Amino acid sequence: MAMTCRGSLRSLILTKEAVGVVGRRTFAAGGKAKKGGKGGGAGDAPKASSLSKEIKSTTVVGGNILKEGTDPKLLADSEYPDWLGHLLDKKPALSELRRKNIETLPYDDLKRLVKLDNRARIKEHNSVKAKH
Repeated sequence: MAMTCRGSLRSLILTKEAVGVVGRRTFAAGGKAKKGGKGGGAGDAPKASSLSKEIKSTTVVGGNILKEGTDPKLLADSEYPDWLGHLLDKKPALSELRRKNIETLPYDDLKRLVKLDNRARIKEHNSVKAKH
């Protein structure tokens, strides 16, 4: 019984090593050889954009998600809804929300405090549970 156990263990180890060797990702050592001599690095330089500055400043380049059509034009700031500008506003962190008085917090901040506090408690509970 000990011999078969040891033999199966040895075959298991060998199989794992073979899978490890076969399963590793490898990369090519070099690229294709370029014709024309010493290279000089001209092919590695980033290419200049073929779009003019005027097009870049008036359209959302790459904003078209349809097969047919054109990229959307940029509008004046007054043409966009007010809530759009607030998407980039910084939201207070959990530590900052905990320092404030809960009774004076606005509803949105109170909702954020509850969400972040629950998330922190769950992470703490999971880390304690993983240690045991």
